[in-house]
Amino acid sequence: MMTMTFLAVTIGAMLGATDAAPAFRPPAVPLVTHDPYFSVWSFDDKLTDNWSRHWTGKVNALCGLARIDGKPYRFAGPNPKDAPAMEQRALTVNATSTVYDFAAGGVALQVVFLSPLLPDDLDILSRPATYLTFTAVSADGADHTVQVYLDITGEWCVDKPEQEVQWGRLDFDGGTAMHMGSVEQPVLAKKGDDLRIDWGRVYLALPKQEGAFSRIAPADDSRATFAEKSNLRAKDVEGTRRANDEWPVLAALLDFGKAGKTPVTRQAILAYDDEYSIELMGAKLRPWWRRGGMDAAGMLAAAVKDYAALKERSAKFDAGLAQKLEAAGGAEYARMCALAYREAMAAQKIAADTDSEPVMFPKENFSNGCISTVDVFYPAAPVFLLLNTKLLAAQMKPVMDYVVSGRWPWPFAPHDLGTYPLANGQVYGGGEKTDENQMPVEESANMILLMGAMAKQDGNAGFAQQYWPAVVQWAEYLAEKGLDPENQLCTDDFAGHLAHNVNLSVKAILALGAFSQLCDATQRPDDAKKYRDTAKGMVDKWLQMADDGDHYRLAFDKPGTWSQKYNLVWDKLLGLNLFPADVARKEVAHYLKVQNKYGMPLDNRKAYTKLDWIVWSATLAEQKADFEALIAPAFKFLNESPSRVPMTDWYDTKTGKAIHFQARPVIGGLFIKALDAK
Repeated sequence: MMTMTFLAVTIGAMLGATDAAPAFRPPAVPLVTHDPYFSVWSFDDKLTDNWSRHWTGKVNALCGLARIDGKPYRFAGPNPKDAPAMEQRALTVNATSTVYDFAAGGVALQVVFLSPLLPDDLDILSRPATYLTFTAVSADGADHTVQVYLDITGEWCVDKPEQEVQWGRLDFDGGTAMHMGSVEQPVLAKKGDDLRIDWGRVYLALPKQEGAFSRIAPADDSRATFAEKSNLRAKDVEGTRRANDEWPVLAALLDFGKAGKTPVTRQAILAYDDEYSIELMGAKLRPWWRRGGMDAAGMLAAAVKDYAALKERSAKFDAGLAQKLEAAGGAEYARMCALAYREAMAAQKIAADTDSEPVMFPKENFSNGCISTVDVFYPAAPVFLLLNTKLLAAQMKPVMDYVVSGRWPWPFAPHDLGTYPLANGQVYGGGEKTDENQMPVEESANMILLMGAMAKQDGNAGFAQQYWPAVVQWAEYLAEKGLDPENQLCTDDFAGHLAHNVNLSVKAILALGAFSQLCDATQRPDDAKKYRDTAKGMVDKWLQMADDGDHYRLAFDKPGTWSQKYNLVWDKLLGLNLFPADVARKEVAHYLKVQNKYGMPLDNRKAYTKLDWIVWSATLAEQKADFEALIAPAFKFLNESPSRVPMTDWYDTKTGKAIHFQARPVIGGLFIKALDAK
């Protein structure tokens, strides 16, 4: 077994040891997390309470059974009912793995879902393969016979269960696999938000190991055969059928033989080959892992070969990241971020562009389905700035290439590149045809701030330099329009248009400060002084216009109002020092006064909030105690929310109910406190 630290669970925990970290009940638990289409979660306290689901909430069923001394039990899924649920003794969510501990019949069974999303290795990060590792050990000192059964349904490879599926087998170097896909195979034929993939193939692969068998069969028949007889059907079912016609499944049986005091381990792999992932300006792009001609067989062979090394690398990454997170913001903050990590990564797709360069496409999950939205990868950026700026550059590159191509006609930055998975040009706010309902100050400032942050992390402004004329144009726009924005949308567009937005003004001012730093980094000292002086002058006016006594206003023309000034965090992170330190102090003191049970509202108008912005605003705090006081209600929200969905970022601070968004990339913004600590 690997060395487990911090949140990871050991065999000792399987036998009753407890974790010293604060209790945590995730609103949904990540199981298989790779991209917006291959993202499967448990929405329940216990893995046996219900079927696993795609992040959208549609069932993507995974069934797990165990026979111990001939008696069947369930560890995943609610059926078959005549197999009682194993006792779920522990659940631990790490950055790259989810660990369940079960017990029944004198045996402790540990089930680990490992998605090795290592940010410094694009080949591994983009590989759509999750390891399921099962470890059995005697809990009472006696030997027990143990077999484990696992299956997945055709729901994993269709948008709707009425679609027809077909199946087959594939042998590869190091193992064998079953696969299933839609009969239709409409590659990149649909776009939208509440959709699941219906092209390519899902794989259940078995590395070569003792006692491993597989079969493709109707679900009820397959599960009953195992539960009653400890084996699988005699042969694979033939033909094609609808996914919901007797629910054909890819099923595996793993025989442990005798499980005694020495742990016995077996393994399976769940993978997905979409063949083509994204359409970018009319060109169909391969997933990054496929760029050199690799196919499903090669991917699975590599996954089997790399397992031992990836297990160790993932454990080291999880432990190191957890240590940094706890040092930066405390134990509750560390647990929040561990849960957020896979969600942030699974809301992205890494592809190879036509020049074989890496490009990364975030999706606006359950907000509008847009692809490459600037005000989505802006709040998500802290996790990438902390762990690998190349991933942020890969998100920004398609947007910048679109801007300099000549297709984008406006003097400010675009909002998006289309609707996932088709990145063929902006669709939001009238697309390329009108400048109404756009986010001019928001998106222009977002891009400049991210370029400034990348330059600070990398020690050079090479990315911004490639697109300099566009960046200059946006800076000029902000210098003209940024201090007192017109009636524009900001990233919190669900709140509607707002003129004279004080927090949006902060963003514009700090973006000009960041542009000044970019000018310095590209040997333009005169321009650097010009734009810093402009930003300083804007701050002087802002202080007078926004002042509202013990805090600063929501809008310049609205006395008696307040809002989170989350954008102010860049003054600290970039070392701009444009705003007096007392601004942040006053704001933090006010935030501590206006919190509700589950956190601080976004502003005085409504009780709802954004989880990412809470952490950004809390990061303004000079004292760790103030940061933790602002984070504690948000942690309580995740623990108690009645909305059992993958980590929402938009929720009601009084009821704890999600308003709408879930499983979005923006949750990577929680890492901003760790970025500040770095």
